[in-house]
Order: sequence, then C-alpha cells, then structure tokens
Amino acid sequence: MRLTATLCAGAQLLAPVYAQNQLPALGDPASEDFSIATERKLGEEIMREIRADPDYLDDPVLLEYLHSLWQPLVAQARVRGNISPDTDQRMAWEPFLVRDKEVNAFALPGGYVGVNLGLIAMTSTRDELASVLAHEMSHITQRHIARSIANSKRQTLLSLATLLAGIVIASRAGSSSIDAANAAVVGSQALAIQGMLNFSRDMEREADRVGFQVMTGAGFAPGGMAAMFEKLDQSSRLNDAGGYPYLRSHPLNSERIGEARARMGTAAPVAPVSRLEHTAAQARARVMMDSRFDALRRWQALDGDAVASALADKLLNTYESALASTLLRDWARADASIAVAAQLVRGKDARAERAVALLDVQSLLARGDVTRATTALAPYAADGSRPTLLLSAQAALASAPPGPALDNASLKQHADRLQTWVTTHPRDSLAWTALSQFEERLAQPLRAVRADAVSRVALGDLSGAVDRLQAGQRRARNGGPVDFIDVSVIDARLRDVEAQRRLQKADEKLFK
Repeated sequence: MRLTATLCAGAQLLAPVYAQNQLPALGDPASEDFSIATERKLGEEIMREIRADPDYLDDPVLLEYLHSLWQPLVAQARVRGNISPDTDQRMAWEPFLVRDKEVNAFALPGGYVGVNLGLIAMTSTRDELASVLAHEMSHITQRHIARSIANSKRQTLLSLATLLAGIVIASRAGSSSIDAANAAVVGSQALAIQGMLNFSRDMEREADRVGFQVMTGAGFAPGGMAAMFEKLDQSSRLNDAGGYPYLRSHPLNSERIGEARARMGTAAPVAPVSRLEHTAAQARARVMMDSRFDALRRWQALDGDAVASALADKLLNTYESALASTLLRDWARADASIAVAAQLVRGKDARAERAVALLDVQSLLARGDVTRATTALAPYAADGSRPTLLLSAQAALASAPPGPALDNASLKQHADRLQTWVTTHPRDSLAWTALSQFEERLAQPLRAVRADAVSRVALGDLSGAVDRLQAGQRRARNGGPVDFIDVSVIDARLRDVEAQRRLQKADEKLFK
C-alpha cells in the first residue's frame, strides 16, 4: 500500500510536467520558468519587507559613495551587452544599505543588491568593494536566480525519477524491500542536494569571471578581487579548515584567489587612485553599523590613538571618533576630531575633503548651529548631489521662523529644488518627506499631505499612503478654502495608490 501511494503521488507530480506544451524561449531557457517581469515583481515584494525593517539604512552620504562605484559598473555591463535593453528597462539596478556587521552582500530578484555595512567596514580600497558589487551584479545579469529555479525543477524531476526507480527495484527485493525503499528516498534527496550545490558553485564561478571583466572594464584595479578574496579567506580561516569542497555552495576561497590572480595578468594596468574617500566611507560604516553607547565610546576613544602612522589609518581613526562624538553629542571632541581630519586630507583628495566637510555640517546641524553649518556647506551647496540637497533643506528649515510662512523666499526656493529633485527621483523617500515639511511651513497643507503620502509609497507602505491621502480629503472638506487643483491631485493619487495596493495584494497571494 505504501509503494502504491508513493507511485500515485509521483504520477501526480509528473503529470503537469508532461502536460505542458509551451516552447522554451530561445537563448534563455530560464525565462519559461521565471520571466523578467515575474522576477521584478518578486524583487519588489521582497524590497517592501526590507524597507520596513529597522536595519534598512538610507544614509545619503554613504549611499552616494556606494552609487559612485555602482553606476560605472552598470554602465560597463551595458557596454559589454551583459545588460540587454529588455532587462535594462525592467530591472531596478538599485543597491541599498543594511545595518549589519556581517561581511556580506547579496543579490535579490529584480536587480536589487544589498550591501551590509560590515562589508564596507572591512574593505580597504574602493576596488575591493567594487569587486563585490560587480560579482553580485553578475548574478543578476546572468539571471542566476531564474536559472536556479529552472535547475531546481530539473533536480526535483531527476530525484523523483530515481525515487520511483528505487521503489520499483525494492518491490522485487523480497524481505529487504523496506530498507531498499528507504535507501532510494535518501539517495534521491542526496542526489538533488548535490546537484543544486554543483550548480551553485558553477554560478559563483561565472559571477567571479563576469564580475572581473565588468569591474576592470569600468576602470577599477584588477587586484581588488584577489585582495577581497584574501580578506575573506583570512576572516574565515579560524572557523573553516577548507575541507569537503564538494559539499559547499561556493568554491573554496583558495581556489577563487588563484583564479583572480591568474586573471590579473590579462587585465590592463590601472593608475592608482587615492583611497582617502573610501577610508572616510569605511569609517562611517564602522560607526553606523553599531551605534550602541559602549560601541560609540570605543570609536570615540580613537582620537587618542598615537599608534597609527599611515595617513589613511589616521583619517580612519579621526573620522570614526568625530562621528561617534557627534552621535554622543560631545561637541568639543567632535570639533577637535573634525579639525584633525580636515587637516589630514586638505590638498590631498578633494572628494575626501568633501566627505569630512559633510560630516562637519551633520555635526553642526545636530547641535543646532545653523549659521556655521551653512558656512561649512557653502562650497558644496550647488553641486547637485543628494546629500547637499538634504543637508541644505535641513538647514533652511532650522533657520526659518516657526509657524506658517507663506511668503518666505528661502523656503520656496528650497521647496522648488526638492520638487525638481523628486521629479527625476520619484522613489526618494527622504526628499519627499523634506518636501512635505516645506509645504507645511509654506501653508500648503494638502501639498504637504500628498508629499508625505508619496514618501510612504516610496517605502512600500501603500496602506499608510492611503491613510494620509484620505486624511487630506477630510481636511479639504472640513478645513475651509482650498485649491481645487490640489484636491483633484489628491483624489487622483488616492485612486492610483489604491490600485497599486490591489495589485500588491494579488502579488502577495501569487508568491505565497
């Protein structure tokens, strides 16, 4: 009876497979099982969960640096044809930060790449970090997620076929049939697992190879990948003896180091680049990945470290101490460390000078010293970057008189800048939130509600956006004279968000 039930169950599993009449997509067999559109929907569903997590981090300064490495890699992948026009339009191609001390980065469906602060904190050069980004991007461009799903289906069918064959043989084996059937079950499961491990290792090797081509083509030093693997090998050596390579999802670090070094000989040399800007990003990541009081005290104490002799090490210590002192609201020590850091980078690296200046502005705004913050930001206020835009907006709000100010020219100017920014960056939640604050101060309550709602949409909080827009409708009905255009825009936005929410619920059912 057990054998019959198992055979019937196997027949039920196999039936839908033989019933399919679809032809595979030429050149992309994985697309039949997991299309680009499906991958993007799944990625957006995952990102909605991630953005709601407290460890999801939108730090404008650190994220800007991450994008400065990411964008050349994306551009090079397009040039090489790794990103086709179809995937280019449908994928997000968006890196994001995670407040996690683990040394890790990960690719998600739909073109999203997560980067832990622990990874940035461990890297010493931009080339090391770029090698990891290129590797994760290659998982996306080579459609490894879709191929994994397709391979998983094949492994399931193969293991099922082995299971059925073992059961048939066991049925003829007399008294040993039960043991033989159990062996068939275990063997089929082991076969499927081993097949997936082999496929996973092959994909990792492909991501290493393609990623190396992309990063070197984008102008990063070819030694960055080998150096990164060497660091990973050193960090894991205490807990990993390097045994059982056939039971691993990734190739051995020693193997990957050797292959990366061999590829270095085929790449063109790259002129050395200052590592000071990366050092500032590294220091910022170290402090922000662990902001507990005791940890901040340890970072702050580095202002007295007299052991460091290299310029990069000195900058690392002083930046960490300055940021920790700012978070601890110890303004005197923050100012002292920032002054030392500024002196270290002055005239040596303009981008590193800017990184220290932005830290100075952050520290001054945190204590309410708007005048000095505005002065420190002035050399960079017109560079069109996201960090300076948001810091300028924060300073303008802090310096404006309290209460509604319909005719405040400075507030209007900053609101216009934010409006221009979100027009081209509609998923920038922080910019929408800042715009909402400006509209409220400019006595435009309905515009403020609308901007706040769009900020929630950008974070994937569609229910929160609906609540805010409905509150705007109630305010329009009960709050006296309002602009008819603003009311119409809120009504239209509410219909759009409700439609998005219905689609979101449908997608949630699809992937559950």
